[in-house]
Amino acid sequence: MNTALWIVAALLALVFLGAGASKVLQPKSKLVTNPNLKWTEDFSEPQLKAIGTLEVLGAIGLVLPPLVGVAEVLSPLAAVGLALTMVGAIVVHLRRKENQVVPVNLVLLALAVFVAWGRFGDYPF
Repeated sequence: MNTALWIVAALLALVFLGAGASKVLQPKSKLVTNPNLKWTEDFSEPQLKAIGTLEVLGAIGLVLPPLVGVAEVLSPLAAVGLALTMVGAIVVHLRRKENQVVPVNLVLLALAVFVAWGRFGDYPF
């Protein structure tokens, strides 16, 4: 189970690192032109940078603390934070009637909950 938790955490970290970095590094004008990111129209540039920063920090928090053996409780806390981010994403997409994106958010939510459950539960570091 520990191996499965590591694999899922690493995959989540890659996904959120990429998604967050794109929001942090690209201007809103470029994000809005991406057909998969039409939802960015509803947010200001600082809000998008904040969302991206939270995603990057969550990605780092999933894997870095246990790798260095310091403050390992941050890993499941990061998973909870990313799960909450996905709940927010689902709400935004449903409100905008972008239902085709919701399954991806649900999968990421389930994976983040799995990591939080495992690391807070029977499989801590």
